[in-house]
Amino acid sequence: MAKYGKTAQKKVKRAMHERKKGKLKSGRSGKKVTSKKQAIAIGLSEARKAGGKVPKKKGGKKKGGKKKGGKKKGGKKKSSKK
Repeated sequence: MAKYGKTAQKKVKRAMHERKKGKLKSGRSGKKVTSKKQAIAIGLSEARKAGGKVPKKKGGKKKGGKKKGGKKKGGKKKSSKK
């Protein structure tokens, strides 16, 4: 069973060609896309919107470890008035 459908193939192919010509722009910022990975991601995203057969997105990995909530040492401040 194929993971990706024909719609996905067509959309990714179109995105790759546009990237090569320098006409592919990213969504919100409108910057020119130069990365192959980004072009593929745009093509797959368009295929999803068109209702094509595309697997679900993988969850992004979080950078950094868990934050440790240490106890604060909050004593009374001594004020020295003379």
